[in-house]
Amino acid sequence: MTPEQFDREKAYRITLSLAKTMLKRGLITEQDYIKIGEMMLEKYRPLLGVIWP
Repeated sequence: MTPEQFDREKAYRITLSLAKTMLKRGLITEQDYIKIGEMMLEKYRPLLGVIWP
């Protein structure tokens, strides 16, 4: 994994973690969470995130 790939993976996972916290607190809906996940997959193109969301 290159440093760039690692940074993308890290950013993807951090973003999903924040979105999951927002979901648990009722700040966003399940549909919002799914949409955020889809958008972040497209934006960051993580290597491991696709295999292990």
